[in-house]
Amino acid sequence: MIKHLCIIGVGLIGGSFARAVRERGICGRITGVGRNLENLEKAVELGVIDDFDFDIKRAAKEADFVFISTPVGSYEAIFSELKTVWSTEAVYTDAGSTKQSVVDALNAVFGEVPSNFIPGHPIAGAENSGVLASRDDLYRHKQVILTPLENSDESAFDRVKNVWQAIEADISKMAPAHHDRVLAETSHLPHLLAYALVDLLGHKNEQREVLKYAAGGFRDFTRIASSDPRMWADICEANDREIIPLLDQFSSELSKISEMLKAQKQGDLFALFKRAKETRQQFLDQSDNQ
Repeated sequence: MIKHLCIIGVGLIGGSFARAVRERGICGRITGVGRNLENLEKAVELGVIDDFDFDIKRAAKEADFVFISTPVGSYEAIFSELKTVWSTEAVYTDAGSTKQSVVDALNAVFGEVPSNFIPGHPIAGAENSGVLASRDDLYRHKQVILTPLENSDESAFDRVKNVWQAIEADISKMAPAHHDRVLAETSHLPHLLAYALVDLLGHKNEQREVLKYAAGGFRDFTRIASSDPRMWADICEANDREIIPLLDQFSSELSKISEMLKAQKQGDLFALFKRAKETRQQFLDQSDNQ
């Protein structure tokens, strides 16, 4: 299905994609691109990739499938490099957590979105990064959102979709702007809240005591604050148009809770907690049925 795969960014996401296509025998040669020599050498040692290059143009020139899995803030520079060796015979896609920013970067470099670039976002990950964290089953039964545009080539879309389905991912299709709105609510805002809480407690004078007595609830809620800071700073900057209104809404919700506590409105507080519990149970039931 893929003769020569070029992975730009051989970390958790890119490395797991490489492992998955290799494990299922749907890919020939895999070339990795990155800036960390130790990580790339480890990727070769582990059999995740066959070879690597620091030069994007040289690595992608002969590839028939190019997968970009770097922080979204790097995309415009990457597209500028790829433009000089762009092939209409190849298919290009990505794993960025924002999609409108990818479209904007492509328009800035090419003046349009090339028809053989299919934006994508696998809804999978972990708090650890680097090729050592990658695994061949990361995408199994996980949602992958593809966000083709009106001019997207149907055969390119089908090829990207078929590869994801071959590694047992579940495919959804959205417009880029709709994707960013949904992910701001379900992923970007929760990450911001986790980072903010840990930073707040980290600045307290009694920090050691706070961390000493933090229990499972703190660990569960703040797990995602162990994610890659560079990647999440890029995501939040790229999707600020959706995140900022959500932060305002959340601030308003916290103010309501504060007023309930001040007024000792236990019934209102209980009702809020009950609604939240029921909503989360709906999410769990839906997840179990997928």
